Amino acid sequence: MAEVVAKTGVRKAAGYLYFLDKHGNVSRAKMSRAGRAKGKTKVELVSKVGVKKQKGYLYFIDKKGNVARAKMARGRKGKRKR
Repeated sequence: MAEVVAKTGVRKAAGYLYFLDKHGNVSRAKMSRAGRAKGKTKVELVSKVGVKKQKGYLYFIDKKGNVARAKMARGRKGKRKR
């Protein structure tokens, strides 16, 4: 379902959130826990990749530490049950 865009092999450490920043590089931030101030964490650059993002795709770091993307689910057919 998801396709690998760039092979980075980033090793994930516990307690950090890994994401693709606005420049297309892999970054991480310390996860928020109880008692910590929100929005006061530092963002660290992990790997310089420079992925060009396309509209309609969700970009993420997969289990192997590579940058992957999946097509976003938009506009479902049918009515929702309530």
